[in-house]
Amino acid sequence: MAIYNGSNSNNDNQNREIEFKLVEKLGVLDTHKSGWAREVNIVAWNGKPPKFDIRDWDPEHERMSRGITLHEREAVKLATILVQRLQMDEPQAQAQTQQMPQAQQESGEEYQEQLEANGTDGGLLF
Repeated sequence: MAIYNGSNSNNDNQNREIEFKLVEKLGVLDTHKSGWAREVNIVAWNGKPPKFDIRDWDPEHERMSRGITLHEREAVKLATILVQRLQMDEPQAQAQTQQMPQAQQESGEEYQEQLEANGTDGGLLF
């Protein structure tokens, strides 16, 4: 278990210590010139159950940037959406991108219904 003191802010609420345990390293998305890396990991924060986690980490995994944590069901839904988007041909991708602002305002359930109406079933391929 490691402890991070996010003391780089003037906000007292953000100066509290954060406990984290890096449960499993899943992969590196990108490495920056500074040595920090954008990673996908499974991390337990403040003694809570582990979640999927995407954020930048320093090389020693002692400091991190803000990021996003996902429950397993959210990670599966994200993977489904990304696989569907990456499998589209160029005209489909452009049409879908033009619809994104409207889709971002809808709930995930409504967006899934929209995908299904457009001929995608939402199933995982891996």
